[in-house]
Amino acid sequence: MKKITIILLVILCHQPIFAQHPPYNPSNYDYSSAWFGPNANPVPEFTDATIPAKTTLSLMADYYFGQGDRTENGYFKIEFPLLPERVSLKIWSTILENYQVTDQLSAARDMGGNTSGTANGDIYVQTRIQLLKESKKAPSIILNSTLKTASGTHQEYRRYFNTAGYYFDAEIGKSIHTKSSFISEIRGVANVGFMCWDTERQSTQDDAPMYGGKIIIGNDNWKLENTLSGYWGWMHTNKSYGSDYGDAPMIYTLKLIKQTKTINYFAQYEYGIHDYPYNQIRVGVSFTIDKLTPKFSK
Repeated sequence: MKKITIILLVILCHQPIFAQHPPYNPSNYDYSSAWFGPNANPVPEFTDATIPAKTTLSLMADYYFGQGDRTENGYFKIEFPLLPERVSLKIWSTILENYQVTDQLSAARDMGGNTSGTANGDIYVQTRIQLLKESKKAPSIILNSTLKTASGTHQEYRRYFNTAGYYFDAEIGKSIHTKSSFISEIRGVANVGFMCWDTERQSTQDDAPMYGGKIIIGNDNWKLENTLSGYWGWMHTNKSYGSDYGDAPMIYTLKLIKQTKTINYFAQYEYGIHDYPYNQIRVGVSFTIDKLTPKFSK
């Protein structure tokens, strides 16, 4: 646990949680996914409704494009199983974000003439608890509780919110096994939850139901995931804020995973359907780390 504590401190210290930013006028800001960078308040990802038995680290490279905004960044996730396959702690963040926007988009977002630069992302901390173990008749049910910090930089350039947020969601998953060697498993996963974040508009809080569905097919060597997900903020339904407030994003994600005994490789394409004006290409690797697995979880 001493090693884990040191690693967490390094990760947190990397992020400028108490960074100072140039003054700006919050009244010009719509705190929504449609008017900020792609990593500001994205649709939360959800898993296959399982918790790993060992500490799992994922490293990714992202490229976002669409409607005048090009963003490249690194991304990491690490999950520590406190009780194997039952309880875990998960941390993730965007790192080394590099962005470039057109002059037209800079003016539309009121970015003060800024069109390019670098930024650091928010830190997410999540606890995961298995409420029900999957059986022949029952699905797996996992409850997630997530906190988002306000550590992201350059909100004056619409890269990240200057406010914290949180969400709660439940993952419900069930598999069907077949006799085919090509597609030996078909797994369905549903996700439902509630998201909340401050907007700095007269201390107004935006609340949003979360939803998602995922179909996974494959075998022990590969898997293909198809996901439709989003959340539905209330502010765009209020006439005083306008129907173009942009807080109801919906996305479709296609992910291909190549599995080996020691490491998984994956590639992902994400398409913004509504209130998320980006497409994403992601490549990454995921692997387990025995030395970072808490001893009391073995």
